[in-house]
Amino acid sequence: MVDQPVDGVYPEYWEADVVLRDGGTAHLRPIHASDADAVQAFHVGQSQKSIYMRFFAFKSKLSAKELKRFTEVDYKDRVALVITIGGEIMGIGRYDRLDDPEEAEVAFNISDAHQGRGIGSILLEHLAAAARENGIRKFSAEVLPENRKMLMVFSDAGYDVKRHFDDGVVSLEFNIDPTDKSRAVMESREHRAEARSIQELLAPSSVAVIGASRKWGTVGYQLLEHIIEGGFTGPVYAINPEAFELAGMLSFARLSEVPGPVKLAIIAVPYAEVPKVVEECGAAGVKGIVVATAGYADDGERGLARQRELVRQARANGMRVIGPASLGIMNTNPAVSLNASMAPSLGRRGGLGLFSQSAAIGVSLYAASSRRRVGISTFLSAGNRADVSGNDMMQFWEDDADTTAVGLYLESIGNPRKFSRLARRLARTKPVIVAKSDAMGLPPGHAVRTTQAPPEALDAMMRQAGVIRVETIEQLMDVAQIVSSQPLPKGPGIAVFSNSRALGKVVADSAAAHGLGVERIVTDVDLDAGMSLALPALRHSLQEVLTADTVHAVVAALLPAHGLTVEKIAGVLAECSVAAGKPVVAAFSGLLDPSIYVEGMVGDEAGSTVVPCYSNPGAAVAALGSVVRYAQWLDRDQGLFVEPEGCDPDGTHDELERLLDKVGGEQLVRLDAETAASLLARYGIRVVPSVGFETAEQAISAADRLGWPVALKTTDPALRHRLDLGGVRLDIQDADSLRRNLQEMRKSLERYGSPSLEVQTMAPVGQACTFRAIEDPLLGPVVSFGLAGDAVNLLDDWAHRVPPLSGSDLHDFIRAPRASRKLFGYQGLPPVDARALEDLAARLTRLKDNHPEIALVDFNPVLAGPEGASILAADVRIANAAQRTDSARRAMRS
Repeated sequence: MVDQPVDGVYPEYWEADVVLRDGGTAHLRPIHASDADAVQAFHVGQSQKSIYMRFFAFKSKLSAKELKRFTEVDYKDRVALVITIGGEIMGIGRYDRLDDPEEAEVAFNISDAHQGRGIGSILLEHLAAAARENGIRKFSAEVLPENRKMLMVFSDAGYDVKRHFDDGVVSLEFNIDPTDKSRAVMESREHRAEARSIQELLAPSSVAVIGASRKWGTVGYQLLEHIIEGGFTGPVYAINPEAFELAGMLSFARLSEVPGPVKLAIIAVPYAEVPKVVEECGAAGVKGIVVATAGYADDGERGLARQRELVRQARANGMRVIGPASLGIMNTNPAVSLNASMAPSLGRRGGLGLFSQSAAIGVSLYAASSRRRVGISTFLSAGNRADVSGNDMMQFWEDDADTTAVGLYLESIGNPRKFSRLARRLARTKPVIVAKSDAMGLPPGHAVRTTQAPPEALDAMMRQAGVIRVETIEQLMDVAQIVSSQPLPKGPGIAVFSNSRALGKVVADSAAAHGLGVERIVTDVDLDAGMSLALPALRHSLQEVLTADTVHAVVAALLPAHGLTVEKIAGVLAECSVAAGKPVVAAFSGLLDPSIYVEGMVGDEAGSTVVPCYSNPGAAVAALGSVVRYAQWLDRDQGLFVEPEGCDPDGTHDELERLLDKVGGEQLVRLDAETAASLLARYGIRVVPSVGFETAEQAISAADRLGWPVALKTTDPALRHRLDLGGVRLDIQDADSLRRNLQEMRKSLERYGSPSLEVQTMAPVGQACTFRAIEDPLLGPVVSFGLAGDAVNLLDDWAHRVPPLSGSDLHDFIRAPRASRKLFGYQGLPPVDARALEDLAARLTRLKDNHPEIALVDFNPVLAGPEGASILAADVRIANAAQRTDSARRAMRS
C-alpha cells in the first residue's frame, strides 16, 4: 500500500520504467494537462480502423472539449496513464469511476506502430494498481467484437472476466484484486520481457564501440580489439570523430553515419560526453548500451545524479543499460562469440553463467574461472548496476540452453523479494551460487533501500530459495567446479579414497562436520606400484565402491605418487564418475612443484573427461557439502503456498483502512488489546483473553467472566513473563486467593514503579515460544521464531524467514532454532504439537504478506503444549506502508 493520491495532485510515484514484450523499454506515467498536443498528435497518427475501434466512430481530430476531458483528470475518480518512448506517446489507458463507487470503466488506445509489444497488458496492470489504491475493485469495458487484440488483453490478464454480447458490443467486467492466476500471468510476462531484453544485449546482431581509440592501453582500444579478436560473428563499427581508420577498419565520426543498424553500443567516452552519445544511440534505434565510463559512483551525490539521469535517458529511448563502470560482457556461444569486455581473450566455452556487481570482483571472478579451466556460457559485469541486475540475468539464464549453472557476486540487492522469487524458480532447474558482500553500508553508486532486518534474514531467504550461499569468490568457484561438470549426488552418503590412512581419517572427520555421511573409507590405495598396476587397481577399487547404493559421491584425497601425473589419476577418477553417474572430487595435497596444475578442472590430455580438483581437501569437502544440501533441497517436496482456512484478507484490509484513516506520515500506532485481538481473529489467530483492572473487586469480576482458574500478571513488557521477578502469578483458583496474590504482587512490584495489572484465563502448560513479524524497508515482511527467554534474549537464537512460505518452509522454520530440540521430547518431556506451531506460523506469515500496513506483530509468549498452542500476549502496531520492492505491477527498479 502507498499513500493515496490527493485529488488533482500529480501522483509522481505512479511513474515507472517498464520492459516491453520484445525486450525494449518505455516510460509509463500519469497523464497531465500539458499532454494535450501530444495526445492530439497520437490520435492523428492512428489509422481509421484503430480510431473506430476506440471510439466506435471515426474522428479525424479530437475536439478541444475532448482533449480537455482526456488530459485533465483528478487521479482518483478519473485516471489516465500514458506510455512513452523518446517522449512520444505510444499508448493510453484510462478509467472513469461509475455510479457504483467500487467500479470503473476502462479504455485503451495503442499506437498502430507499437501494437504487439504488450503495451495494453502493462497499462492494465498499472491502472488496476492505481484503481485499488482509490478504492475501486471492479473494471468494466465495452469492446467491439472485431477488436480481438483488446479482447485478448482482458481475457489473458488472469482475471475472472465475465462477458456478454449486447447491441453489437461485447461488455466485460472483472474483479481487479490480484489472484494467483493474475500474479502468475504478470510474472510470466515479466519473465519473457526481461529475458528478451538481456538476450538482445548478450547476443546482438551488431556492435558499435563509441570512443574507440588507436592509443594502445586505453579502454576504447582494448574493447574494440577484444571484440575483433574474439571473433564476433556480426558487424563491428568503430566510432571516433578524430580517426579515419581503427584496428584495420574504417572508423565513423558518429553513430548516424554507420551504414547498418546497431543493436549494442559500447560506450567508452568521458562522462561529460555520455548524455550526447546516449541521445544518438536512442535516435539510431540501439537496443542496449554498455557504459564502461567511470565518474559516477566516485563523485558522490553529483555522480549519483548523473547516473540516474543516464538510466532515465536510456530507458525513455527504449534501451537497457549495463554499468556504468562496467568491464563488459561476454558470450562464448560460437554463433555469437562476443568478448565486449576488458578480458584479453574470449573465455573457455562451458555451462557456467557469471554475474558481478563489482568491476574489481568481476575481474577476479573471470580470472578464477579461467585459471581453473571452468567453461562459461555468459559473463556480465554490471559495474554500478544502475539498470541491468542479477535479477535480469536470472530471467535470461532460466531460458538459456547454454547455461547449466550460475554464479553471482552481489554487493547489494535492490529487490530481494523478486530475487527470492526468481532464484527459487531458477534453482529448480539450475544451481544458483551467490557470494554476497557483508560490508556495512552501500557501495558507491548503489541506490537501494537499506534493511532493518537481522542479517540472518537475508541468508534465510536465500536458503528458502535453494541458493547455494558462499562467502568468497574462491568458494563460489569451488562449488561451480562441481555443479558445472558433475551429476548431482542422490544423497549425503560419500566414500573417502586416499593413499594415506591419516589423511583419509582427517577428510572423513571434515565430511561428517559438513553433514555428509561417510559410508566407506578406503585408505589402501597404492599409487606407488607404477602406472601399469596402480591405475587399473585404482579404477577397479573406485568402480566397486561407486556401485554401492549408499555411496552417492566420492572424495579422493591423495598425496604425491611416484611416476604418476595428476592428469593420469584425474583421468581415471573422471572416467569412473562418468560410468557411475555419480560425482567424484579430488584433492591433491603435498605437491611442492608449482608447475603442477591441481586447482580446477583436470583430466585426460584431450580434456574431454575432467574432474573437479583442489589443492586443499577441506575446500573439496566444503564444496561437496554445499552441493549435497542443494540436491536435498531440490529433491524435497516444497509443499504449496496455500492460504490457511478461515482467513479474511478483504475484511482485514477494510479494518486496517479504518484504523489508518487518522494515522499521518510514518506514525506508528500500537493497537489496544481488544482491537489487536479482533484484527488477528480475521486470520484465525486467537489470543487468550485478558482484562485490566484497578481494584480487587474489578479483578474478581473479570475472573468470573473469564472463568477460573486465572493468572495475574503485570502489563509491563519487561516483567509480565518473569516469575522470578514477581511479574506473574499462575493458577489462582478463587476470589480469596486472587485478593491475597494481588496484595502480595503489588508489594513486590513497588520497586519497579507499581505497573498496572491484568487477569488472564489460564492456558494449558507448555514450552514458551515467541513469534515476531516486521515490515522491513528492503525485504518486506520478515517473520521470526524462537524459544522465549534466554534463548532469544541472550543467545539471539532466532529463526528468520521471508514470506511467502511453502509447507516445507514452515516445517523447517519451527525446527531451525538451536533450542528447538526442547520442543520434541527433550529430556523425556512430551513433544509439543508442532503442527499447531506451523499453523500459527502460516497464519502470521500470510497476515504479514498480505498486509504491509501491519508494521509489527509480537507474540510473546506462545505456550506450545502436546495439544495446541496458546498466545498469551500480542503486540500489534500499524502504520502507513511504503510500496514493497516486489509490487503487483511490472516496473523496473528506479
